[in-house]
Amino acid sequence: MNYLMENNNEAHRLEMKTDTNRIAAQVRWAGLKPGMRVADVGCGPGKITALLHRMVSPGGTIVGIDQSHDRIQHAITHYGTPGISFQRKDITEPLDDLGTFDFVFIRFVLEYYRSRAFEIVSNLTRIVKPGGILCLVDLDHNCLNQYGIPSRLKNAIDAIMAKLECDADFDPRMGIKLYAMLYDLAFQSIDVRIEAHHLIFGELDFVQDYDWTRKVEVAAQNCGYDFEEYENGYEGFYSEFKSSFADPRRFIYTPVVCCRGVRSV
Repeated sequence: MNYLMENNNEAHRLEMKTDTNRIAAQVRWAGLKPGMRVADVGCGPGKITALLHRMVSPGGTIVGIDQSHDRIQHAITHYGTPGISFQRKDITEPLDDLGTFDFVFIRFVLEYYRSRAFEIVSNLTRIVKPGGILCLVDLDHNCLNQYGIPSRLKNAIDAIMAKLECDADFDPRMGIKLYAMLYDLAFQSIDVRIEAHHLIFGELDFVQDYDWTRKVEVAAQNCGYDFEEYENGYEGFYSEFKSSFADPRRFIYTPVVCCRGVRSV
């Protein structure tokens, strides 16, 4: 599968937008503890993998898993250390050769596999030890909750997301589905935590600007949408997006859903 956001600067974007304090709170809530063996599925450039390793030390180990050769090489170069290993794997295939884990973490990955998400979670269940924890984290209404922007721009963004859902197997509503996946796979002690991920109002900061601009430059431009609302196509859309996104009156939010369950013994 071709990754929707693939570009030469993707490792940089992922590292820049990662809030380690927020992720630490999420995995601590989910039950991550020192001494655990952990799988970080869809580890990207490895920044979160390194965080999780610090949290399971002393005595814990972690395997970062990603399908991208470039991201795995970046992770090895920047975060390779005793107790951390990185594996290039296709997560749509069984991962049984990695052994079993006390804690399996997958964040902002399932949204890129709308039609295969449950199959992936089923595969991950097989590498969770009985009594171990599976933690799923994803967004709901991704990029769809915006107010104070021109109606033409809002309609274009909604149409782009619908096209990505249809043609790129992207799911902007993945977060709402996580609980049912764990329920259907007979996990126990399921719990859910919801908080704001994107929360943009007032003056735009550099990280928000860079993250969203790269999404428009990569995903929106390459999705095949014709931008017929705009006389000069994508360039007109991009100009209106930049202007509206910089307006301190606009309000944007996206909920993040964290769902954890314990595999039956």
